[in-house]
Amino acid sequence: MEVTTRMPATDDEGYLIDPAAWNEDLAEVLAARENIELTEAHWEALRFMRDFYQEHQVIPDVRFVTRHLAASIGGSRNLIFELFPYGYVKQACKIAGMRRPRGWSTG
Repeated sequence: MEVTTRMPATDDEGYLIDPAAWNEDLAEVLAARENIELTEAHWEALRFMRDFYQEHQVIPDVRFVTRHLAASIGGSRNLIFELFPYGYVKQACKIAGMRRPRGWSTG
């Protein structure tokens, strides 16, 4: 049985309008659009972001994700930017199914 992922509504920049429409299959599609092949390190960041959002109803600041990655898998302080080279907001938030953060740059 083939599973297809229906693309939920996005804004003009490709961010989900409804973060509740996100799932891991959709993350794969969104990552492919950004030319990113998701690794376990990517998933660690994305799942942390989703859990943080579920608990606090706000997008986690990049420093929270950076701290989480350092504690859970190690790596450099810049690991988040190695995983998402075009930026936390532009790629990580988009792939994690967040709305476009207001007042944040796209970097």
